[in-house]
Amino acid sequence: METMQSGRIGRLAAVAGAVLLTGACTQATGVAGVGATSPATPPATTAAATPAPTPEHQAAAEQPPAASAPVNVPPPTLSKHTYTFPVKDCETTYQRKLLVLPKTTIWAQEGCAFVAPVGGVVDEVNTQDRWNPATDAGPDREGRFVTIIGDDGVRYLGGHLESVAEGIEPGVRVKVGRLLGRVGRSGNARDTGSNLYFAISWKTGPAYWWVRRGMVEPWDYLDAWQSGNRTFSPREQTLKLRKKLGETPPCTVLCASRQQPAEPSKTPKPRPTRGNDDNRGSDDVVTINPEIAPFD
Repeated sequence: METMQSGRIGRLAAVAGAVLLTGACTQATGVAGVGATSPATPPATTAAATPAPTPEHQAAAEQPPAASAPVNVPPPTLSKHTYTFPVKDCETTYQRKLLVLPKTTIWAQEGCAFVAPVGGVVDEVNTQDRWNPATDAGPDREGRFVTIIGDDGVRYLGGHLESVAEGIEPGVRVKVGRLLGRVGRSGNARDTGSNLYFAISWKTGPAYWWVRRGMVEPWDYLDAWQSGNRTFSPREQTLKLRKKLGETPPCTVLCASRQQPAEPSKTPKPRPTRGNDDNRGSDDVVTINPEIAPFD
């Protein structure tokens, strides 16, 4: 009985050894202590949880970044001259297009200050309002006016003035912003609102009044001087136009004055001829000579 059990145990041991030997032979070689094959199931990894965005977070993300404080950049320097708007401390409006003449009408309250737009020398001054609507003479249409020749070589006219400032006369040097007169309605503005007739040209003699009343369109310069670019100069454009047209171009617009109707001529009535008689001498005779023409 013991012999049979011993034999059975021996056989089981042999089978177990064979199984172990077979497993060892079939396993692939690799790094010592590490199997060559990957595990059937990869190890699980744990990902960090991402919270879902809330409506508040999404709205904040869609907002633009906060703007920084604006930086004030000065306008570029365009010339060596400094200008100012010709009407000071008053609300103004003015035309920005060519109507008949290359000038502008600056509408402002009567009595507002007309000042020198640039430093220079006073050229012409007219303190009398000589305009007559019956004749509408060209030289008188601006009424009371002052012109200056700026240090930039350009002539500036301010007309329709109520008055000329004290001390303003030809030859006086003025600084930019100096009071030249007061806005009014003289000249052919007497039936309109108070305004300043403002014109840019070049120097000529008084006989060429049509040059004085405006040759260069002024509104671009007025816009610049009013908005803060005080170095924008009309000098280049003025010199260019004078070279093209000549210093004294002929008048082409609104040149003639109105002609007054001629008064009928007064012809003296002939007096009767008185001959000699008994009572009168030859020295008392008055005779009209028919060969003498009547006075005009």
